[in-house]
Amino acid sequence: MAYTTIDKPTDYFNTKLYTGNGSTQSITGVGFQPDWLWIKSRGSTGNGRVHDVVRGVDKQLYTSLTNAEFTYSPNTGVTSFDSDGFSLGSDIGQNTNTETYVAWNWLAGGSASSNSNGSITSSVSANTTAGFSIVSYTGTGSVETIGHGLGTTPAMIILKNRTISGDYWHVYHQTLGGTKALYLQTTDAAATTSASWNNTNPTSTVFTNGSSTYTNSSEYIVYCFAEKKGYSKFGNYTGNGNNDGTFIYTGFKPAWVMIKRSNSSGEGWHIYDNKRNTFNLVTQILTAHNSNQEATGSAGGDVIDMLSQGFKCRGTHGAINGSSNTYIYMAFAESPFVTSTGIPTVGRWYEIFIDPIYV
Repeated sequence: MAYTTIDKPTDYFNTKLYTGNGSTQSITGVGFQPDWLWIKSRGSTGNGRVHDVVRGVDKQLYTSLTNAEFTYSPNTGVTSFDSDGFSLGSDIGQNTNTETYVAWNWLAGGSASSNSNGSITSSVSANTTAGFSIVSYTGTGSVETIGHGLGTTPAMIILKNRTISGDYWHVYHQTLGGTKALYLQTTDAAATTSASWNNTNPTSTVFTNGSSTYTNSSEYIVYCFAEKKGYSKFGNYTGNGNNDGTFIYTGFKPAWVMIKRSNSSGEGWHIYDNKRNTFNLVTQILTAHNSNQEATGSAGGDVIDMLSQGFKCRGTHGAINGSSNTYIYMAFAESPFVTSTGIPTVGRWYEIFIDPIYV
């Protein structure tokens, strides 16, 4: 069996940097037509904004808020998903003149199809190759199962109520299981609760929601991820509180990593990528849980190295490497460690000195 089925990860996930112009513009160079788009301001404060093909390009949710879905006036927000990127109107949150932005782009399956695998029908845009689907459903107030379309068990699920303000973002992670939930807009520790997933792990066809109003009272959007060897990884690790920090094996060189401390509260969701930092150390940090502008970490703090087989913490900050603390992460590849034809990819020359495979 081939090491990976995805030799070119940028066909399915890619990061794009751009500068706003305060008017209208088309952002190109993504490499595909995105189905899920997450935009974050870098140079000033601003909530992360997500758009997807299932809800419609003009509908936005904030990752750091519990607000209901917002629909833009024509020609103001994201106005279209295009063959090589997306187009923008004049909204100040995504296209302020001279402001710098990052856009994270994922490929699902285009327009949604009806899915009847669960006890209620869902609408699903699924990419089984990349292990990513976008799901919408309407809750009934009772515990239900919902088809996700991946054909394999999700490793991570992110769910949000679209219509009721005040409802949390609920996060399932395979290392925590269906009895626990994290919340994307908070710094809370993982909570033991049946309200999110009804104490039930997902299967290869469905996930289960709880009877809570947070997951089962109105309309919901859900982003589901399955692991694909050489392309994506959803794991956990324990920090060592040392500048020579924990190495986390992913089986690929990461392009994007999001980390959350799960055993205790007080630390949020830290995001790193290979476009804002094109070499190690990876010091430019954005967060999903608040509106903070991009921060620059320093050696010994909350910085990482992205290596040919994973990432390594290079500081003692509690957000990524506190002693004996546990962390969950999601990561997507820049390149697999070994291609589908068995050829090792080439890491940066200095990894000979810092990548654990060589020491």
